[in-house]
Amino acid sequence: MLNFSQSAAAHAGEATALPQQERATAITPLEMRQTSFANGWRGYSREAVRSFLVDASESYELALRENERLRQDIERLQASIRQYQDLESGLKSTLVHAQKVADDVRASAALEADRVVKEAEGRAELMMMAAQNRVEDAQREIDGLKLRRREAEANVESIISSLHATLEFIRDQQREPRVVPLRTRMEAAS
Repeated sequence: MLNFSQSAAAHAGEATALPQQERATAITPLEMRQTSFANGWRGYSREAVRSFLVDASESYELALRENERLRQDIERLQASIRQYQDLESGLKSTLVHAQKVADDVRASAALEADRVVKEAEGRAELMMMAAQNRVEDAQREIDGLKLRRREAEANVESIISSLHATLEFIRDQQREPRVVPLRTRMEAAS
């Protein structure tokens, strides 16, 4: 068993040299229970000191256990924090990648839209040209049909005029009887 005065002196010298955490764990609960004190004149009651040391060692042991539990909790929480930081880093990376993909898709969609619009404009222009050509062809055909109609009308008018003249001639012939003597064959042959 350690003597209290020796232990106290040893710990008093170490108290200035040890950091706070080591000072708290320098005396163990077992040492507190096993420490004996020198007899002195008018000293403390051995039973009271022993009872106090037992109570103090139990409280100290509970504090050490709680400290160990808290240290393990801190380690567990720090591991969780690291996991969450890794997850956060992964999420940030994913978000950056997703943003880049979205930007690329948006840019590709804009390019595709421009291409489709230009293609549609080109097709519309070709369709307009084709329609214009058809209109011009139809107009030429209409003009040709009008010309043929005028020619047909002129032919019909000419025929009508000719028929009218023939009819007049026939009418005139019927009003003036003209007798043409028949000529003999001999006269005709000469």
